[in-house]
Amino acid sequence: MIVLALDTCLAACSVALLRDGETLGALTEPTARGHQERLAPMTRDLLAGAELEFAALDRIGVTVGPGSFTGLRVGLAFAKGLAFALRRPCVGVGTLEALAASLEDGLAKAAVIDAGRGRVYIQLFDGGVSLSGPDILPLETAAARLVEVHASGEVVVTGPGAHLLAGVLPGAVRPLPAPDPRAVARLAAAAPLAPPRPLYLRPPDATAKAA
Repeated sequence: MIVLALDTCLAACSVALLRDGETLGALTEPTARGHQERLAPMTRDLLAGAELEFAALDRIGVTVGPGSFTGLRVGLAFAKGLAFALRRPCVGVGTLEALAASLEDGLAKAAVIDAGRGRVYIQLFDGGVSLSGPDILPLETAAARLVEVHASGEVVVTGPGAHLLAGVLPGAVRPLPAPDPRAVARLAAAAPLAPPRPLYLRPPDATAKAA
């Protein structure tokens, strides 16, 4: 099975190809904005480098959040459009799960993204198993949850918000600006076949002006 993985939820535009568990290639560009302009060319270049046509794809995976509202919509729209055109299944991958999966297995992990206004998106894992669902919490509450769940040992805190929980428990801080697209591809290959839906844990900051 050949899987194309896409990630545009955070401060990077990333694509990866996986065939039967083997990475065929991956591209990542740091991008706070402009995912829409880079995603299609990067996908084309990745397939060309692997000497594959779009028709060779068996499945498309895309990160669904939490993250930038604009970024995740870009990835979802592209993934769904491509899947529709190719008549291939499209699946979603949580950004926090992908951040945790970007690190080596066998670790207790906390994936953290800065949600602004003194809050973080957070999800806890141990040995690849999720211990909690993705959530948005005030920083103090997130720190308390981290201590409650992982008090018995060290935990690796990762993600673009890792610095916000540094020092809460013994362990390493591994700040990642975005998931490794190869991890997204591995998760997408194993994901159940269900249409991807955006994971919104808070309302958008922008609001419509009153008439």
